Amino acid sequence: MSVTTTSTRDLLETPVLKSAISKASRRLMPMLVILYVVAFLDRTNVGFAEAALGVDKGITAGAYALGAGIFFIGYALFEIPSNLLLTKFGAKVWLARIAITWGIVSACFAFVQGETSFIILRFLLGVTEAGLFPGVIMFLAAWFPNKVRVKMFAIFYLAQPFSQMLGAPLSGWLINIGDQVPGVQGWQVMFFVEGMLAVIAGIAAYFFLINSPQDAKFLNKDEKNALLEVMALEDTVKEESGPHGVLAAMKNGKVWYFTIIYFCLQIAVYGVTFYLPQQVAQLTGQKVGIAVGLMAAIPWFFGIFACYFIGKAANTVVRRRVWGTGLFISTGLCIFGSAWAGANHIPALGIIFITLAVCSFLSIGPIAWSYPTAFLTGTAAAAGIGLINSLGNLGGFVAPILRTSVNQITASETGTMGVYALGVLPFLAAAMMFATRRFKNKADELLEQ
Repeated sequence: MSVTTTSTRDLLETPVLKSAISKASRRLMPMLVILYVVAFLDRTNVGFAEAALGVDKGITAGAYALGAGIFFIGYALFEIPSNLLLTKFGAKVWLARIAITWGIVSACFAFVQGETSFIILRFLLGVTEAGLFPGVIMFLAAWFPNKVRVKMFAIFYLAQPFSQMLGAPLSGWLINIGDQVPGVQGWQVMFFVEGMLAVIAGIAAYFFLINSPQDAKFLNKDEKNALLEVMALEDTVKEESGPHGVLAAMKNGKVWYFTIIYFCLQIAVYGVTFYLPQQVAQLTGQKVGIAVGLMAAIPWFFGIFACYFIGKAANTVVRRRVWGTGLFISTGLCIFGSAWAGANHIPALGIIFITLAVCSFLSIGPIAWSYPTAFLTGTAAAAGIGLINSLGNLGGFVAPILRTSVNQITASETGTMGVYALGVLPFLAAAMMFATRRFKNKADELLEQ
């Protein structure tokens, strides 16, 4: 069966399909955003406990960097198996299981006794959370046509800035409150409470998520048929132009190409995120707490608007390539700028550069994921998307180690050289994103106006 661009466009313009997409978005997206808000919070709240863990439990900077990064080793090892199990058990069961188990592990950080238990728990957190992000990407690819998928990805990505905007002051507040409770430390209260939030979100996900349009009782018959028809047309194009099966996806050159791009992106994301509270504290000369938490929320507040509006604007192949290239360049330049401002003790300029860097790398994610979901389907999607996300996320393992190592080698007391090192790879990703114009195929044509 051959699918034409015109036939797909015509379907997308019908009122009944627009109604189906609108209903699906309102029903599914809030729960998915909540899941990722809690996931990103539990993944990065360790930044608020770094200093306290050193004082209370003797965890050194090197052990902290290893623990912060080893999360992604566990994540990478279990990503593809988790994706394949999701296709077997269904999204609602598997995504709920992921949230509940990672929430339990996250709460256990309240009982860390030293470097060994800290590193083991960070590894287990990666193992239990593996599959959440690519599982949601696959879930959205099964529910929403290519033309609107980047917008849905962008809404999902809003969880990151919401998590940091709300989670940063929440973490600071929980630490302050916990410090007033006899017999416990503030960081223990933070880990336990935020871990339990994930457990609650996982239970809710089981009742709110629906595996596929076929099972959606909130759609009427015409809406359901229209959505199923357009998704079937797109799946046919993917089958004609993309790899088939797990092994074919893992050997596909385009899958590895986007893995490198995503790796460069995650170097920037986690290089900034893991150390944002400390960088803000250093810029302002204040102790990590609720005041620093509020200031650390500023970049994520502006990131909400950047991510949504750029995701909405990047609705063709050409626009996505142009936006993606420019945003990677902006990310690198702004990371450099934040390091320069810190070295020269210019707090306001440093916060501005950090804000622009966050806005840039947040907006890249939805654009980057539009490419592999346009040519991967079935088990090839489970393997390919899992490979891109798992190996790409190793950037989160490399980033803190790279930053710490460069600072030690250069004897950088302010940490400036380590930040400079993090800003290099986004420029490589910019060149690769620009070169995606040579990847145009049948699947990409569905994205054109």
